[in-house]
Amino acid sequence: MSVKTILWPTDLSRYSLEAIDEVVSLSTLYGAKVVVLYSAIDLCSFFPAYGNYPDQDYLNRFRDWEIEKARKSLDTLCNEELRSCPLIEIRLTHGDPVANILKYADKERADLIVISSHGLGREKRGALPGKIGSVTINVIEQSPVSVHVIMNN
Repeated sequence: MSVKTILWPTDLSRYSLEAIDEVVSLSTLYGAKVVVLYSAIDLCSFFPAYGNYPDQDYLNRFRDWEIEKARKSLDTLCNEELRSCPLIEIRLTHGDPVANILKYADKERADLIVISSHGLGREKRGALPGKIGSVTINVIEQSPVSVHVIMNN
């Protein structure tokens, strides 16, 4: 298997970050570029339950704030934890994480997606060990490229 580009989607949760060692290992083994993808939360998906949407300007400011915080965290993470990878690129987007992962896998011509079995959902709500989170399940089912899953404890 030839791996030139690895897509690593992360929500920066502690579970998501458990994939770092494997990302570094695979990147080093294959001499592959790592594309780190962060997908900001789509707040509009939460508001129909409340009946009203907040002001669009407010949502935009929050999204921009979240993306800037993620950029700073990812810059630090890349400089400290991924520095031995041959090449690292950061991509920041917003919206549905599954759709974004699949979109960027295609856009970046990823040969492999490395993803944790769980992310922020487990961190916030809990999940049974051994179960796989909904984002990961959907990526596995829909991805046109190989998906390497890091099972969280």
